[in-house]
Amino acid sequence: MAQTVATTTGRKVTSTNPATGEVLGEFECASQEQVNEAVVRARAAQKVWRETSIPERIRVLRNFQRALYANKDEVAAQISLEAGKPQVEALLTEVVVVLDAARFYIQAAKSFLKLERVAHGNPALKTKRAYLLREPHGVIGIVSPWNYPFSIPACDVLSALVTGNAVVLKPSELTSLTALKLGELFHSAGLPADLFQVVIGDGSTGAALTQSPIDKLIFIGSVPTGKRIAMVAAERLLPVVLELGGKDPMIVLEDADLEVASSAAVWGAFMNAGQTCLSVERCYVQRKIYDRFVERCVEKTKLLSVGQGNNAETEVGPMISQQQLRIVESHVADAVSRGARVLIGGKRLSELGENFYAPTVMVDVVKGSRILSEETFGPVLPIVRFDIDEEAVALANDSEFGLAASVWTRDRARGESIASKIEAGTVMVNDVLTCFGTSEAPHGGVKSSGLGRTHGRLGLEEMVRTKYVDSDLLPSVPKVWWYGYGSEFQEQMRGFVDLLFSKSWGKRIVGAKKAMGALFRKGRV
Repeated sequence: MAQTVATTTGRKVTSTNPATGEVLGEFECASQEQVNEAVVRARAAQKVWRETSIPERIRVLRNFQRALYANKDEVAAQISLEAGKPQVEALLTEVVVVLDAARFYIQAAKSFLKLERVAHGNPALKTKRAYLLREPHGVIGIVSPWNYPFSIPACDVLSALVTGNAVVLKPSELTSLTALKLGELFHSAGLPADLFQVVIGDGSTGAALTQSPIDKLIFIGSVPTGKRIAMVAAERLLPVVLELGGKDPMIVLEDADLEVASSAAVWGAFMNAGQTCLSVERCYVQRKIYDRFVERCVEKTKLLSVGQGNNAETEVGPMISQQQLRIVESHVADAVSRGARVLIGGKRLSELGENFYAPTVMVDVVKGSRILSEETFGPVLPIVRFDIDEEAVALANDSEFGLAASVWTRDRARGESIASKIEAGTVMVNDVLTCFGTSEAPHGGVKSSGLGRTHGRLGLEEMVRTKYVDSDLLPSVPKVWWYGYGSEFQEQMRGFVDLLFSKSWGKRIVGAKKAMGALFRKGRV
């Protein structure tokens, strides 16, 4: 089993099946003292782990990958049970994503951590040999969310471990069992117990991890919480990566494949009941095809099967909680009060359970509606028309968020031109959401969507400190630029500047002659 921290706070969190309300487990919350103890143990283990060879670290990752593959159905079932999503979505968007992330880190670790030579262009520095070392931070703290309780933390844990760090993970209080399963898989792969620890608890436990002696923090969650974490981290200059959600726009141009784009909009908006930071939360469609596009989205939404995630026929599961469902209801109600129309959905499906909400398509949504500005995080697809490309870009950028976006067109050059103007960390042309499952691609956003990147090589860079090492090949020769200044030396250095940067070859030659005198000047200290 995963190593957890003994708890004595008296506070408890409960894991519940959101589809049925069944209690799956109850856990006491780790206190500040117990979180600190976990970090101390992690630091001691990391000192050994950082000296462990890269091939040995890779061996552990490969063992983890094999263990996950062997238990893929069990893990998918656990995720579905605790997060509510269809089991096939758990398999594809969580288990497969992590299997491929392990593949990427196994392949990339050696080249990434290899000593990197640094060339010197300045001729005065040609007697030096320099390189970059990438060294682990130490102990990485991770605070992860409930919507992807396995793939989000697992990808970051893999990245942290392969670069020589230890990890202390605080999962969402709603999905503790999935996090414990992740720890169990890592430890069964031969990872020392203290190198990856799971601390269970509520928001207070997350705050305790932020205030503990970790060396870096990765937080995935809401903007308000992310801002509070950034303020706490700033007090001691704790480096952070913040992934704070999105309000992702989908732009559909008049030359897009209508069938493909409408299917993408429906899947992109309703997958995981819309509880995805990369969900299609705003859909902008060019006027010429707007009516047909809306019609196809409504027709396809009618075909969706809503139910419990353990039913193979289910396509949309429950929302995670009443709190999240009420946010969706309030956004829909606000839009309707401003003149929006609900074409399908827009209501609870109480006959299925208290957390089910019908996949919803809305039109006539006006600017200023909460459903176009705030993160809804639910199964709602608001569709807005536009006329020209510039208008679509302006609408897409009219948001405090900037995580991802998509552009749909048969003209790739046109799509990529629009993509270059959208303010987002990722823009996909003729695809949606897949960027998170692309292990080589960085994940992260701009504006209120956060700071830093996870995944890919840029994600690996977040897990290391870069050290520059510089060795002079002439250790017995004093440097020309050391003390022993004076008017003559000043002229020599002016000549050196002319040698390097003058556009006149004549001045360069004269400058070279002046600069040579500095090599033989007297009076050096």
